[in-house]
Amino acid sequence: MQEKAPDWISRTYIQRAIKSGMVTVNNEEKKPSYKLKNGDVVSFELPEEPKKVEILPENLPLKIIYEDKDIIVVNKDPGVVTHPTPTFLSGTLVNALMYHCNDFQGIGGELRPGIVHRLDKDTSGVIVVAKNDKAHQSLSMQFKERKTEKTYIAIVSGEVKKNYGTIDVPLGRNPVVRTKIAPVDWGKNAITYFKVIKRFKNATLLLAFPKTGRTHQIRVHMKYIGHPLLGDELYGRGKKDEIFGVKRQMLHALKLSFYHPSTNEKMIFVAPLPEDFKQVIRNLAEIG
Repeated sequence: MQEKAPDWISRTYIQRAIKSGMVTVNNEEKKPSYKLKNGDVVSFELPEEPKKVEILPENLPLKIIYEDKDIIVVNKDPGVVTHPTPTFLSGTLVNALMYHCNDFQGIGGELRPGIVHRLDKDTSGVIVVAKNDKAHQSLSMQFKERKTEKTYIAIVSGEVKKNYGTIDVPLGRNPVVRTKIAPVDWGKNAITYFKVIKRFKNATLLLAFPKTGRTHQIRVHMKYIGHPLLGDELYGRGKKDEIFGVKRQMLHALKLSFYHPSTNEKMIFVAPLPEDFKQVIRNLAEIG
């Protein structure tokens, strides 16, 4: 009887195995493009189950919007880093997910959450995470091919005159300050649409619809048109905006839609505004 492969062994995993020489044909390594002939003997030693990575599971608060065996959708709080870095080894969204989820099936041979997109540390809102290789591959492709739809809500400085607008400016790494992104002619294509919701005396509440997904895209594009995000310490006035009650950059990932990796059903998720964001809106409304 033919043994069924474990669920965590995906097409992506097999492709990696072929490229690394773990799969042989007639005891010889072949390229992935090799076409099998009648009588060929394919050998592949079934690997051990995915190994646990050195990410500390932490019992941290999680605002779960949706969860099933393939994905988990979370409303990320502001101030939370998405993934551990040399600077932030703990307290991240991934640390919390490692504690909460006991059904990760393996991403690239490791038991870990599959991060397919990120939100900046001080950006709140909806984020989807894959639980297995199949879901990770599907979601990654959807983001790459721009089949996902993302809506952000932002508060920017000054009064934006146009009700609607398109910012089509390529972005790349700032050649002087490497931690920043800048509008550069040689950068990658980047397009952001926006729609004004409400104008205040010193700020504007608007929706932003990024067609592309470049690092810091909305933040840099809004600065480019002269309206940086309130509270943005990297591209805006930073702490000077505290007079409005601002404690961080005013950007929230409000809505995300994509197709479910297994059912292909279109799914739409909305992350309610956090209290600090709503308080800034109330403060601005009182000013005028």
